[in-house]
Amino acid sequence: MASGSKKVIYAAMIGNGLIAVAKFVGAFLTGSSAMLSEGIHSVVDTGNQGLLLYGIARSKRPADERHPFGYASEIYFWAFIVAILIFSIGAGISIYHGIEKVLHPHPVEDPFINYVILVLAMIFEGVAWWIAFKEFSTAKGKKGLFQAVQESKDPTIFTVLFEDTAAMLGLIVAFVGIWIAVTFDMPMVDGLASILIGVILAGTALLLALETKGLLIGEAAAPEIVEEITDLIEAQGAIIALNEIRTLHRGPDDVLLALSVDYEDEIPAGMVERTNTELELAIKERFPVVKRLFIEVQSAQHHAEEVARAHKMRAEQ
Repeated sequence: MASGSKKVIYAAMIGNGLIAVAKFVGAFLTGSSAMLSEGIHSVVDTGNQGLLLYGIARSKRPADERHPFGYASEIYFWAFIVAILIFSIGAGISIYHGIEKVLHPHPVEDPFINYVILVLAMIFEGVAWWIAFKEFSTAKGKKGLFQAVQESKDPTIFTVLFEDTAAMLGLIVAFVGIWIAVTFDMPMVDGLASILIGVILAGTALLLALETKGLLIGEAAAPEIVEEITDLIEAQGAIIALNEIRTLHRGPDDVLLALSVDYEDEIPAGMVERTNTELELAIKERFPVVKRLFIEVQSAQHHAEEVARAHKMRAEQ
């Protein structure tokens, strides 16, 4: 896990913790439903960042007999839990309080307090968002935003970025909702703002759940990594065919690689062993994220027959 991931999480965690306290004070003093929803939102975000840090720590545990490939993929589990919490607690409670305010509207008292807190919150959230965005921009390189999110194997950075983006949108909605409620004497709008904040959180949770689902199921390494590994294999003179190459991200910095290769029939077993060793060293030196590598020696013909049988069995099921 890159140290940048932790920096992003710590920045967001500290900011959200301070903002949560201020928002709850504002909600208590003014009776604003939107401000209460924003306070709950900040508490959920703070807890979520704590879970991501916990997930990072858990994913660093060494392999053991029960988990021979290690615990790297545990960070994906906790990122998925974060998405569930945003939906169930953040969105659920915000929408509930918003409906309560719409059904039983009451005026927002002393809105100036809310305005000050919301502006300060925007500043803190803006700083946290910028840190997350800079880290994400560095990681994505020249890729587009949506492509980078889809291909990212580190859920911590895009989770915090999504959370902070939702937080900024929520603050804007809360500010506008309170201003309309006070200016036009329409307290129901404060409740509608709370509902809209809940909808924003629900949408954020859905996006996070979809992205982390793919990581939990298992995603392949980036195409450029697979292409370079293929070139390294084809550069080995004793190997006449690459039958199959499969990669699996078990964590942001943990890739499992499985190869099936065909050697020249005339070469001795010792040369096969030496070539496998050289190939493994070359791949791991070029790509340190490859933590486990398995090489199967199989003729291209037998491999093709095996693939055909597998396809036939799936078609018959």
